[in-house]
Amino acid sequence: MSSITKPQNSARLLDQLRTAIRYKHYSYATEKTYAYWARYYIRFHNLRHPAEMSAAQVEAFLQYLSVKRKVSASTHKQALSALLFLYREVLKQNLPWLDEVSRPTTSKRLPVVLTRQEVSCAFSHLEGVHLLVAKLLYGTGMRIMEALRLRTKDLDFDHNCIIIQCGKSDFTHTLRIA
Repeated sequence: MSSITKPQNSARLLDQLRTAIRYKHYSYATEKTYAYWARYYIRFHNLRHPAEMSAAQVEAFLQYLSVKRKVSASTHKQALSALLFLYREVLKQNLPWLDEVSRPTTSKRLPVVLTRQEVSCAFSHLEGVHLLVAKLLYGTGMRIMEALRLRTKDLDFDHNCIIIQCGKSDFTHTLRIA
């Protein structure tokens, strides 16, 4: 039995997973999430190494999440993405059955839009920095981490714009403020 297929090497496997995620410059949150799902998957199958498992075990795990744990479709997809990354990028197994694993369907939902009165009411319960961040998020559509990472040099008052560094798409973009 090679060292990669021994169950007690799951810690090393998780280190390999983290290294692969960092090499691809994924976010730290993604790293934590993928490591969580990989560890959960291994523990679910009594510490068996993923290289020893196949589609049946992946399906059983995902079915358990859906039926017993009643996770949402987005959580189900997140767990599946973590397992796909584990098999493809860490174990270097591009197995055809990975594409056959069923994915949950999400229902289309209309976004909830607050009325002006509801926004005013929400803002009236905030003050200081919290109010400033809430107004910035509401007015620009920025993500919370984009707003929290803003620096003074990112504000361009001459051109009425905000430069957003390291957004979710990992590039710099400019947000024009009317």
